[in-house]
Amino acid sequence: MVTALQAEVDRLRSALREAEQVKLELDRRVYHLKTLYDVSSDIFGSVESTAILRNFLLMTMGNFGVVEGFVVLANVVSGEFEDFVSYGLKEREIRTIKDQSRQILADSSSVLRCECSIIEDDEREDTLLASVKCLIPFDAGLQYAGLMGMGAKLTEEPYNENDRELLVTLVNNLVISLKNAKSFEEISRLNQHLTDKNAELEETLSQLRAAMRKVEILESIKANLGKFVPHTVRSLIEESPDGAMPATREQDISVLFLDIQGYTGICERLNKRDLNEVIERHFSVFMDAIYAHDGDVNETAGDGLMVIFQNADRITNAFEAVRAAVTIREEAIRASYRCKVLYKPLLINMGINSGNALVGASKFSSITGSRWTYTARGSVTNVAARVGAQAKDGSILLTRTTADRVRDQFELASLGKISLKNVSVPVEVFKV
Repeated sequence: MVTALQAEVDRLRSALREAEQVKLELDRRVYHLKTLYDVSSDIFGSVESTAILRNFLLMTMGNFGVVEGFVVLANVVSGEFEDFVSYGLKEREIRTIKDQSRQILADSSSVLRCECSIIEDDEREDTLLASVKCLIPFDAGLQYAGLMGMGAKLTEEPYNENDRELLVTLVNNLVISLKNAKSFEEISRLNQHLTDKNAELEETLSQLRAAMRKVEILESIKANLGKFVPHTVRSLIEESPDGAMPATREQDISVLFLDIQGYTGICERLNKRDLNEVIERHFSVFMDAIYAHDGDVNETAGDGLMVIFQNADRITNAFEAVRAAVTIREEAIRASYRCKVLYKPLLINMGINSGNALVGASKFSSITGSRWTYTARGSVTNVAARVGAQAKDGSILLTRTTADRVRDQFELASLGKISLKNVSVPVEVFKV
């Protein structure tokens, strides 16, 4: 009976020891979970890397009863430290730790393993600080690696396997928090970059709108100037917007002079409104005919026009000039019938001459400033004007030079040679 009782006591003692071991293990697990919760709550409450490292190190050192520690985060590509946080270390020790950290983080295999190294005094190398009792390298992702080290506990107890397990778990949580922070920082950077680009785009669009407005104004000015400036001059301005004009050159052209017969009498007979209607209606058909045949109105004076035809082909020049004159004569009759204030069609007299002339822009300067004009100068222009002055009753007169170029396209009648004012020799004239 005594033997049986002793056996029961031994069993109960064994069960009690097992229960104590279970309680100790449970207490350890509870402590680990509480520590993990406290540290995680602290570090996951921030998205800034330095703040996360600072809070993590403080909480971890506090839970282990340590007064010396550090944690470093480095860019493995550049080798530069991104963050370095330490507590309880002297400046000299910090410099040494930074040098040692670079060497440890250069070993990528140790970083990837994320193992807690507990350093015993008899295992210490001369290059390691005496104050560092454990080291944990870790991979923080996104080209970052880190290293945490802590000194001795205030209780002077050594780090054990339970400590190692807890530290590795805490560091793994730190890695998750750092990855989240780096991702947030990258998103913030990209968001700021997008914001900056949007601002640049808005500024560019604003400048573009301002530029387009200027273009619209210039196009409006160009359109309005086109009503007063010859087509050739507009082309020269477009080709040379800086204002540089090409040199005057000798060129084969055909020149047409046009005026309305009896214009002075028409002005005396009609009131201003009716006169304006007659002139506008007739000159509109003149301009249509001129531009349809590649002519360029060079000068206007009252009821007269000077028109230049300067096609590269000399035959085409003359043909277009005569064709324009014939069209003007035909369309003028139709325009006159649409003007009720006219009792008969207007008679349009025209003279045409062809040949070489000096063509280009000329600058005239005076005390009032400078003025540019674009025209054709020389005897070709003078003779065309004199021949036009000889035309009567709506006739179209050509010099021999022009007639020889178009006689195959138009029916011509020679009027013989006539003397022209300020022209030294008589000029043979042909009627279309």
